Amino acid sequence: MMEKLLVVATIAYDAIETPFDKVPKVLGGAATYIALAASKFKINCGLVSVIGYDFEDHHLELLRNNLINCDGIELIKAGKTFFWSGKYHDNMNIRTTLYTELNVVEKFTPKIPKYYLDSKVLMIGNLDPRVQLEALVQVKNNAEFIMLDTMNFWIKNSRDILDEVISKVDLICVNDEESRLLTNEVSLINAGAKIQKMGPDYVIIKKGENGSILFGDNKIFVTPAFPVNNVIDPTGAGDSFAGGIAGFLSNNSINFENIKKSIVYGTVLASFTVESFGVDSLEKVSNIELQKRLNKFKDLTSF
Repeated sequence: MMEKLLVVATIAYDAIETPFDKVPKVLGGAATYIALAASKFKINCGLVSVIGYDFEDHHLELLRNNLINCDGIELIKAGKTFFWSGKYHDNMNIRTTLYTELNVVEKFTPKIPKYYLDSKVLMIGNLDPRVQLEALVQVKNNAEFIMLDTMNFWIKNSRDILDEVISKVDLICVNDEESRLLTNEVSLINAGAKIQKMGPDYVIIKKGENGSILFGDNKIFVTPAFPVNNVIDPTGAGDSFAGGIAGFLSNNSINFENIKKSIVYGTVLASFTVESFGVDSLEKVSNIELQKRLNKFKDLTSF
């Protein structure tokens, strides 16, 4: 029997502009990137999310064709799918949100299918902390390992309930800016240690093109990013990174050493994601291509 991964996050359509090109509508959303990255590990992955009447059937088929269970995706026929538009600047680490249409996500209440309540790993994407807490209440203590993502908006505007959510998870994955906002620390080393005291055993701080830092078990592990020649669209890289971690851990015992390995997989999968708009490059990654890039990453970081 395959281990189960449950992903609770958004499915969206994005409009993206970069210095190189722009697309008016492309499949996106944290759930999409997380699940497609995790699907490379041949696990039983289920999505809990919400879509509107405008969501195209072939995009559901794309998920199902990658062995992703879509039974937990709720269709609201009276509403539109979550939509986000953003513009990246010459420095692709900097982007401006042009507009966000919450649409069906605004009143989203996660409804987790009974057969996913005992999932080994639960990955809760960047959502309103109230929604994150609703997912946690349903799963209770059934999941062996719970991962969390959040963002500046929730840190600034929903801190009390976010702190409650953070106290209930095993791993939180935030970027450097978010870690500093959470802790009022300038040093990422101090920030990581302080976030651990909030509840999670493990903390990952993402640094964009500068890689990531893992904190846990009184240890620190630093990983560079995988060098990519042509970054087309950074959207979804962080979610692909998290999906790689969740997918790997769903198939392996969970400890510091295996989280280190999972971060390498997540880093490499994120490197594929940025090579195209949307999920195109990530979805097409073969096991051979993944292994080749993993071997190259090992050569780049061994001494």
